This record gives sequence, C-alpha cells and structure tokens, in this order.
Amino acid sequence: MLGSLALIGGGVMGEAMLKRLLDLSLLTPDHIRVAEVVPDRCRYLSDTYGVSCTPAVGDAVPGAATVALSIKPQNLPEVLGELRQTLQPGQLLLSIIAGATMQTLTAGSGHQTVVRVMPNTPAQIGQGISVWTATPEVTESQKAEAAVLLSALGPEVYVTGEHYLDMATALSGSGPAYVFLFIEALIDAGVHIGLPRETAEQLTLQTVLGSAQFAQESGRHPAQLRNMVTSPGGTTTEALAVLEASGVRAALLEAVIAAHQKSLALGRPQGH
Repeated sequence: MLGSLALIGGGVMGEAMLKRLLDLSLLTPDHIRVAEVVPDRCRYLSDTYGVSCTPAVGDAVPGAATVALSIKPQNLPEVLGELRQTLQPGQLLLSIIAGATMQTLTAGSGHQTVVRVMPNTPAQIGQGISVWTATPEVTESQKAEAAVLLSALGPEVYVTGEHYLDMATALSGSGPAYVFLFIEALIDAGVHIGLPRETAEQLTLQTVLGSAQFAQESGRHPAQLRNMVTSPGGTTTEALAVLEASGVRAALLEAVIAAHQKSLALGRPQGH
C-alpha cells in the first residue's frame, strides 16, 4: 500500500491515475485527496470514486506522502505559488505536466524533492509507459513509492538525466499520435481497395495490436520479424518497396527529431 496522495488536478490524466490506483487497490479512497477547481468535476470525482475533493490546493496537500501535479501548464505558476506555502520537507512533489522542467518546479514551489514524469495517453487504460527522473533530494524509499504509483499507469522507466525526458516526449509521449495516424491511414487504405470500413478497422486494430505484442514477446529485432512476413517477390515485398520509396522511414525519423526540438524549445525560459 502506498502512502497517502494529494492529486492536484482532476482532468483526464488525473482521473486515469486515480482510477488505476483504486482499481489495483494500491490506495483506498480515504487515502486520496483531490484538488479540482471546477465544481462539477470535483463533484463527479467525489461521487464516482468516493474520494475527498476540494477546490483549494492548500486543503489537499497537508499530510500527503506524495503530491501529484496533473494540471494544465498555464495554471502551473499559480499552483506552484500555492504549493510554496503548503509543501513540507518530507513530501514528494511529482509532476506529469509536459514541458515543466525540474528548474521550473523547484524554483516555483521552493521545494527540492521533485520527480518529473513523461507519461503517455494509453495510461488511461493501464497500457501507458512513463519515463521519469528525480532530483538528488528524493530518497530511495520515495523513488520506490513513485515507481509503484506510476506502475498503475503501465510500465515505468527511470532515467538518470532530465534530458532523456525531452527524448521520451518525442518518442513515447507523442508516439501514440504517430501510431493513430498510421492506423487511420491503414483503415482508409482498406476502404479504398473495397473493404467495408468496419472490417477494415477491425483488421487494422488487431494487426497493430498483435504485431506489437508479438514483437514484445518474441524478443526479436523488428527487422527479423519483418523478414518473416516478407516472401521473395510477394505482396509484402511490393508494398514495402513503395513505403521505402515514399520515405516513410525517413519521415518518422524527421518527425521524432522535430518533436524533440520542440520539447527542448518549450522547456527553455522565455527570451532564450
């Protein structure tokens, strides 16, 4: 069982964390307090999950082992100012806010015990992956607590340097959008050659899901798995030749590089 949690922000990702922690019995409702400024949303979370919900950050934080930030980036300065008044030295501040650097979090909150996380959207069904790092002030027991908390969202990967989070943002953070675009294009292609849309969608989704699981469980290099499907002079060979000629591989590389550069830019102080 984890220590008590103060969840600051009850939006999509905040609710995903809340739901998964309760579903897996890692926390009970009486060990979670939520701070959410939208009254209807606060009421919904309280009614649905049985947790205490308050509009005031200062009412949620006291006594919590971990304070998790799941708010919109534009609200961060105000919330950090409130946390500066309420955080205690023994508490862990954990942020899943995209682009909020360790420097921003520690300077704004006046608190040095910070974990920064880059999750992704499949976390909503417990199939995400979270990449995270911590300041030197975070203890080993607090790291263990953070790892358990994040594991509710899917696998978690600890990295020693914050710069890896910008890379993870470009690959796994933005990655679901690349995959969804690929899925959308495959479905449309199936419809184009004559499949009913429902059938094209079913075939595409299961193909993507099954291929990912096969790659994960086989432990083989993707090139080996691709070669297993690619018969000499066959249909797959013809299709792959078109994809390579169209520069799909290079486009993906350039897309990830562009996302990485954007992540770095968003993390820089304004005026730099």
